Amino acid sequence: MTDASRPRHVLVTGSRRGIGRAVCNRLLADGWSVTGLDLDAGELTGGGMDPGLDSAGLRSLAVDLTDPAALASTLDAAIAAVGPVDALVHAAGILRTAPLGALEAEAGRLLWAVHVDAAVRLADRLLPAMAAAGHGRMVLIGSRVAAGMPGRSQYAACKAAVVALARSWAAEVVADGVTVNVVSPAATRTGMLADPGRARTAPRVPPIGRLIEPQEVASLVAYLLSPAADAITGQDLQICGGASLAR
Repeated sequence: MTDASRPRHVLVTGSRRGIGRAVCNRLLADGWSVTGLDLDAGELTGGGMDPGLDSAGLRSLAVDLTDPAALASTLDAAIAAVGPVDALVHAAGILRTAPLGALEAEAGRLLWAVHVDAAVRLADRLLPAMAAAGHGRMVLIGSRVAAGMPGRSQYAACKAAVVALARSWAAEVVADGVTVNVVSPAATRTGMLADPGRARTAPRVPPIGRLIEPQEVASLVAYLLSPAADAITGQDLQICGGASLAR
């Protein structure tokens, strides 16, 4: 059980934009103490924070997730300032697309560093402490592309690795009151849609006829972090708008 004398502490990567920002807003509304990690340490203000939310529960820290030393020291700072991390949401992400014959090794390395290596470092540092405390949550933001998609092989490989990591970690800590899950949305209305790195491929609108909204992803993340989701672990939950249905 968490210490009733302090708010639950959640760490969210990619906190300034898109899904990460929506997750921060939702968890602040739910009463969590939120530490946001992003390349840009700016607070979720000036249009970033939902109106009416109390920013007192939010701390924003600048860190390059691909820098192991910087990430380790930032985690130290977050824990020293707020206390143990009760939940972790790895929402930071980038997208690079290219067909066979145009694949770039550097793009692949960057994708792997952000989606996979950073997740490994975060989990290796935080999940054992959660297991020792007897409670904890980790949610990784995945993608339906993990099943494979033309022109997105490097991105798909990273997201497939995230699912394998989550299932492996979940099996290690399942008896310790800790859950690890993946939330994999279809094309979502975020700034990533305008990223020049995905210029070669347009997003596929789900059969519901619209893009997934970041708030919809945040709602599922919030549920997985709640006591009601104690029995859900090692799962890849898709918010697909019908894209996974046989048609």
